[in-house]
Amino acid sequence: MSAARREAQRPRDTDLRTAVLDAARTQLVREGYRDLSMRDVANAVGCSVSSIYLYFAGKDELVHTLMDEGFERWYRRQVELTEQGGTPEARLEAVCRAYVEFGLANPEFYEIMFMFHSDRMARYPKDLFRRARRNLELMADLVRAYAPDTVPTDDDARIRATALWATLHGIVSTIISDRLDRGIDRTRYVEGTIRYALAGVRHAAPETSTRS
Repeated sequence: MSAARREAQRPRDTDLRTAVLDAARTQLVREGYRDLSMRDVANAVGCSVSSIYLYFAGKDELVHTLMDEGFERWYRRQVELTEQGGTPEARLEAVCRAYVEFGLANPEFYEIMFMFHSDRMARYPKDLFRRARRNLELMADLVRAYAPDTVPTDDDARIRATALWATLHGIVSTIISDRLDRGIDRTRYVEGTIRYALAGVRHAAPETSTRS
């Protein structure tokens, strides 16, 4: 490890790394990937560009770190909820509601995690993808415990969990992009859609293979 990187990893520098991520997150959502500039991030933080490169190899690594940060925050919240106990229904409903709350309370994180895409950006690293996938696996476990009769296999559970996530994502993205009809009460929209999605998980027939 170089002396520069050892210097960057000292505890007193932790605040600089956090400040860089905070500034980059704001600029990425506001400006988009193409116009995200390491120099602009450095100016916003009040440091040199070379200081940022002590932590991040380039713009792609910085963006990937922002995505991973959001996925990790949500994963910790899911684990916290599932460890509180209760019936399978109560735990899954709590996670669904918390997902929407997380997205609405952290719109910048959420947009980078799920609504941001650029063909110019390097592929998301496999190790970070595996970390992000823990969120789906945890929800799949909850789905299978909630509806064991209609979710008989691990593959069924992942499909049903992905469909449930897609519904929850629809709730969050509709609201944070200001696309919800003004005539619809937001609270009723959230609660009603979650109930509808959970009913679908429980009562839908198991998926059947289309392969011959």
